Amino acid sequence: MTYSIRTLLGVAAAGAVALTSLLTLPQAYAHGNVTPQGVDTTGLPKVGDKWLEQNPYRGNKLALTVGTSAYNQNCARCHGIEAISGGIAPDLRQLDRDCFGIKNETKKQACYKETDNYFLASIRHGKVRNGAVYMPPFEGVFNQEAMWAIKTYLETRREPN
Repeated sequence: MTYSIRTLLGVAAAGAVALTSLLTLPQAYAHGNVTPQGVDTTGLPKVGDKWLEQNPYRGNKLALTVGTSAYNQNCARCHGIEAISGGIAPDLRQLDRDCFGIKNETKKQACYKETDNYFLASIRHGKVRNGAVYMPPFEGVFNQEAMWAIKTYLETRREPN
């Protein structure tokens, strides 16, 4: 079977276009409408209906396991695998970076509490700027235990300045 040079060039061009489309597909559709995945918080101590001001699970190994899974299924698509941002959304390893250099332990703990409040408000209510949704609200999707478990995971990924 023989093919003309024109046919071979046409096939090669079509293949290049198809390959280029495949290579750019994940980048084009990596950040789109997605359905949040449920978070199984079975076994975590219940925190009640009142929203807490500080992470009750700091250092809790089960919360770390739950939070790692929840982060990977729901947050990594925007905030990056292992919380290393690819530039779409903030690098969450830096979330409480301002607290690291504080020498006074009371002030340092107050800083972490303030950061916990910021995190919880962000995950509960999302982020909207000029009418554009930058982060969807997760209140009603995740319970408080799931949110604090994710924060517990992020605390293990901290990266000081």
